[in-house]
Amino acid sequence: MDAMRLIGVTRHALAKAGSVHDIVAEAWQVQALAEAVGGYFVVSGPAAARAEARGLCEAGGRARGALFRPALHHPTLRGGGLRAAQLSEVRDPRGVLLALGELLAEAGFALVGVASNTEEEALYWQCVEAIDAADEARDRVHGMLRHLTFREWGGEWGGAA
Repeated sequence: MDAMRLIGVTRHALAKAGSVHDIVAEAWQVQALAEAVGGYFVVSGPAAARAEARGLCEAGGRARGALFRPALHHPTLRGGGLRAAQLSEVRDPRGVLLALGELLAEAGFALVGVASNTEEEALYWQCVEAIDAADEARDRVHGMLRHLTFREWGGEWGGAA
């Protein structure tokens, strides 16, 4: 499935998440998607952006680890599995990175809401750690966009992945 479509499906699911469990599960899905998109760019992106893409993979994985809680049931078991596993192509690299950056911000805001309203200390700290990782992932996305823009101007990227 194209990355833009996956981002759209994930954005919709995050917006519909009402319970703490659902919000955490959808934030987990967002981070899995960031990790998958980063992996795609490590293999198929411009060489100058690969270090940032690796960092995106690492940040996504770290956030997913922070949000995994057996008490919440593993998010991939809720809602039909890991959406990011369906990633097959990136037709619009710049558009995907812009949309992913926005989605990471939305997930971070949702986690801030969970952290602010919970009285459970462990959940609070898990959200804080995941928020930090989401911010790092956004920074990596912005770094990739800088490299992509530079390559586009140089004619080396051509907009195809």
